[in-house]
Amino acid sequence: MSKFPFMHKVNLIILLVLILVGVAYYFVVLHPRNDFRERSLTLFIWSEYIDEDLISEFERDHGVKVNMDWYESNEEMIAKLGTGREGVYDIIVPSTYSIPALKNLDLIQPLDRSLIPNMKNIADPFTSIEVDPGNLYTVPYQYGTSGLAVRAGDLSKVDPSWELLYDQDKVLGEIVLFDTARDALGSALKYLGYSLNTTNIEEIKKASELLIKVKGYPNFFSFDSGVGGLNKVMGGVAATAQVYNGEAVKAAKEDPELHYVTPKEGCEIWLDLLAIPKNAPNLEEAHEFLNFILEPQVGARLATFNNYATPNKAALPFIPKEDLENSGMYPTPAQMENMEYMKDLGPNNRLYDEAFNFVKSR
Repeated sequence: MSKFPFMHKVNLIILLVLILVGVAYYFVVLHPRNDFRERSLTLFIWSEYIDEDLISEFERDHGVKVNMDWYESNEEMIAKLGTGREGVYDIIVPSTYSIPALKNLDLIQPLDRSLIPNMKNIADPFTSIEVDPGNLYTVPYQYGTSGLAVRAGDLSKVDPSWELLYDQDKVLGEIVLFDTARDALGSALKYLGYSLNTTNIEEIKKASELLIKVKGYPNFFSFDSGVGGLNKVMGGVAATAQVYNGEAVKAAKEDPELHYVTPKEGCEIWLDLLAIPKNAPNLEEAHEFLNFILEPQVGARLATFNNYATPNKAALPFIPKEDLENSGMYPTPAQMENMEYMKDLGPNNRLYDEAFNFVKSR
């Protein structure tokens, strides 16, 4: 037996401390792992476009802190990503027409589909969208239409038509149009029987002339956002406004004299998507969130909260029957025949910008 057992104990403690320091240095400095940091992700999304209870549920069940930032247009989102913030956000929510620009600018990255087993829940029409065949870059989020919010006691006496904006003899009162080039001109184009994606200069000119004519109506109130126009109809200031369907459908549930109308001439049908920006700092967490959104009951709660339609076929059994039967949320096949997705027209986008600037200046 050693005459100095105390020294042996001290040496042993020193050795153990050195080993622990070495292990910590190896893992923390030389080979850092995600286990040593708080798991988080940053979601860049349209305002009021997700139920915050779902965010809290994801945080609780997955141990991931979700930070959020908001935008009001695809153009604003792309501009922020293009100014060096593609390394800040983990998930964005672009519309279909913005995907070509995001790809061309190298601002989004392919998904690791092995980490998103719930991709199997996506309904067939949304697995082969033109801008992303096979969903290599995107996960479908919500879809809807842009039509008209109308204040009318008896909707059966109202013809579901863009005439409610463009025919002086058919307008019901003050009218509000979208304050964006593609949307305002697109509705005029559909009323005139043209495609909302036309690049025919004469057709765009006729649409702009129609808008100028409408500006001269005594019933013309203003150009505004979808929410702004809807608020005017809800407040009784306007009778008809160009709106997105979800907001109007939600308002109509609370006000029996307010209705959402899908014009018979056709309108825009849109699809919003989830994508991961280039250089996203939290890839594992981003893929977990995408898979979470595609859970059947999560998809149903999301659709019910937003009053938009879900592209998640597994979610449909959990959606209220009255919503599924509401053609303002889920358009009928007959309604969809004249609907169009808005496309990115590349350099021809300027035709719309120039035409709308001319309208606004008159």
